[in-house]
Amino acid sequence: MNSSKIRNEAKDYIDQLSPDKLILVIDFLKDLQAEDDIEATEELLNIPGFESAFKQANQQVKDGKTKDWRMIRDDV
Repeated sequence: MNSSKIRNEAKDYIDQLSPDKLILVIDFLKDLQAEDDIEATEELLNIPGFESAFKQANQQVKDGKTKDWRMIRDDV
């Protein structure tokens, strides 16, 4: 089953739920999303040198040491 069909099926079920059960569904979906966010963060932090490079990039942004990407790549 493709993603579109799965979403449509989920919407059909959601439309039939009471408000109380919808709150439970929302809480469950938030938990699922949070798990994905945590996994993605852990994956990035496991890349050697990522954390220090990320901190350095954030500092460069704060210091205004960035360039508009349009000035670097005019073909994008």
